[in-house]
Amino acid sequence: MAKSKKVSGKQVLPKMFKPTGADLKSAAGRARKILAGLEQLYPDAECALVHNNALELLVATILSAQCTDVRVNKVTPELFKKYRRAEDYCEVERAELEEDIRSTGFYRNKAKNIQAACRDIDEKFGGKVPDNMEDLTSLAGVGRKTANVILGNAFDTPGITTDTHVIRLSRLMGLSKNSDPVKLEFDLMELVPQQEWTRFSHQMILHGRSVCVARKPGCGDCLLRKHCCYGQVSQS
Repeated sequence: MAKSKKVSGKQVLPKMFKPTGADLKSAAGRARKILAGLEQLYPDAECALVHNNALELLVATILSAQCTDVRVNKVTPELFKKYRRAEDYCEVERAELEEDIRSTGFYRNKAKNIQAACRDIDEKFGGKVPDNMEDLTSLAGVGRKTANVILGNAFDTPGITTDTHVIRLSRLMGLSKNSDPVKLEFDLMELVPQQEWTRFSHQMILHGRSVCVARKPGCGDCLLRKHCCYGQVSQS
């Protein structure tokens, strides 16, 4: 079986495998079978970041960059007790906020983005996290991926979160040839029913963490293997 590897900190597909034109032509039918399989495997899939409201989720998602959800969830309980409103993050000294989130890594840039985003939330949006893609992506530290996390989990507005797991698995499965997160997001939007976008994202992330791991995809133990382009190749 071909092994996946990491180059310059980026996950790449196993060297021998690339989605072909034939793979992509049958992607719609394959996607339906993969969706059914994911639902069987992960019927209770949900957002791994613990939160009680949109502001907490926004902050947690910013903290999750280059950091595990487990680590973020260890930091946020005390953080959310201390900072309850967007205004609270704006009023504290940057150095104090940096210290509060230090263990999540890249804490200086994260603190800067959290304060800038909260300042806009407080001044432009009446202290409330906006509930649409355009306004969310106008906030510091918030791209389409983060916005889709917030929309899907805080506002029940479906969105596909193209994190590294979703990108890697989608390409291995032959659902897209794109590695660009935005292009891949739009590819998946054509294949996955809109009402399933958020749930599909959570299920793919769980599968990427538990079975189809980057270092060595566990094809031998994967119930989705017969619907996955890479899984079929790995049998030979």
